[in-house]
Amino acid sequence: MKHALTVTRDQDFAAWYQAVIAEADLAEESGVRGCMVIRPWGYGIWERIQRLLDDRIKATGHDNCYFPLFIPLSYFEKEAEHVEGFAKEMAVVTHHRLISDGKGGLVPDPEAKLEEPLVVRPTSETVIGAAFARWVQSWRDLPVKINQWANVVRWEMRTRMFLRTSEFLWQEGHTAHASAEEAREHTLRMLEVYRAFAEECLALHVVAGEKPENERFPGAVSTYSIEAMMADGKALQAGTSHFLGTNFAQAQNIRFQNAEGQFELANTTSWGVSTRMIGGVIMVHGDDDGLRCPPRIAPWQVVIVPMLRDGPEDEAILTYCRDLREALAGQSALGEPVRALLDVKPAKAAAKRWGWVKKGAPVIVEVGGRDVAGGNVSVVRRDRLYRADGKLDGAVIARGELVEGVAALLENIQATLHAQATERLRANIVPVEDWAGVAAHFAEGRRNPGWVDVRWSRPTGVALDAVVERLKTLKLTIRNAPLGQTGCDDGPCVFTGEPAVERVLVGRSY
Repeated sequence: MKHALTVTRDQDFAAWYQAVIAEADLAEESGVRGCMVIRPWGYGIWERIQRLLDDRIKATGHDNCYFPLFIPLSYFEKEAEHVEGFAKEMAVVTHHRLISDGKGGLVPDPEAKLEEPLVVRPTSETVIGAAFARWVQSWRDLPVKINQWANVVRWEMRTRMFLRTSEFLWQEGHTAHASAEEAREHTLRMLEVYRAFAEECLALHVVAGEKPENERFPGAVSTYSIEAMMADGKALQAGTSHFLGTNFAQAQNIRFQNAEGQFELANTTSWGVSTRMIGGVIMVHGDDDGLRCPPRIAPWQVVIVPMLRDGPEDEAILTYCRDLREALAGQSALGEPVRALLDVKPAKAAAKRWGWVKKGAPVIVEVGGRDVAGGNVSVVRRDRLYRADGKLDGAVIARGELVEGVAALLENIQATLHAQATERLRANIVPVEDWAGVAAHFAEGRRNPGWVDVRWSRPTGVALDAVVERLKTLKLTIRNAPLGQTGCDDGPCVFTGEPAVERVLVGRSY
């Protein structure tokens, strides 16, 4: 069996991941350390994520808006815990003009120093909080529910495309509520939006749960996440939702007059997902031939590749393919018109086919002269590329059969990818009863250990610090405490020996 990539997942997972990004034309280095150029296929996937998720966010009553990229440093200084959490990652603008240095270069003009440094947006709680303070005066103004699609900058030391970059794209939602109960409920509601989106659109299987105290968003009362398992068994935090309580309201003076005429602090939330989701899709669904893109987020779901020979029969093949593309585009699948592309680029059909295999187009259709004569097409499903004998699994079927069955085909591919992700996660979470078992499970040299499920007593302060340090020795973190637990079976916490109150998932992560 010959694969399209020169490195396999088993040989070197990190190198394989970079190879998929390069060979699938998803992104490339930009010339600025930690920043990437997202190429059209990669950005097309992000556009699909935006469109589908934006609809779900708006369905929960949010309006889109936009806030500035530059945030006054004083806004961060009002919230000490928040600024401490982001201080090492902040990019800061201090001057507004450059001048010649007399040697052919440019330097900041000492006369153009800003009165107050500006932070390049790492997240927008502070600047949006200042706006909420202006907008909210009465209980009648609540709740406020907004969302913005934007870029943010967090100056990362160790970067990896899509997973951890100095600049990335995301959406960030922010809300203000009259009560803590309403704000908590909304925090969990948006977490559920993310969970359902990841499952139904990205074909990931995720665990929704609460983060431990040491993993909370800076300034938050509670942080919740969805965690996905990659093909190498590591975890990826694919989205977060934060209950901020009145912490930011206190710092930003977000107060309202209640129905009794008394002034109260609003309770706020924030939540977001980013282009990191694309990295998760690669590492969950990708194989040794490149990306396998779930049909819901594929920019093109069906790609038609005409097999041309620079002969007189080529025009008949192209006409057949144009009619086929139009017929497919007239069908609906997964609630939308089918996105079908006719690839007429001047390249050999085999090269184009493998190009689309690497990109992960869900269905690749090849059409030659013999297919036209017989009214057929040759169909390759990207989710199952090879037969048992290792040869490419291309099925010749009637043209009408493809058109009539394309919706069911795309739905089946979406479901198959999700089922595979679900099986991987369920098969690689192991309950462990003591620290010795945790250490043995993650022993040096073991490949793809997955996660362990352990008892947890919710330690805080010094006791929690000790747990974190112990986990660091094995390069582990607590991912989350899954929601919906009905209680914890009797037994001690594997870290502290104290009575456990819940179970948490532990693993290595990106």
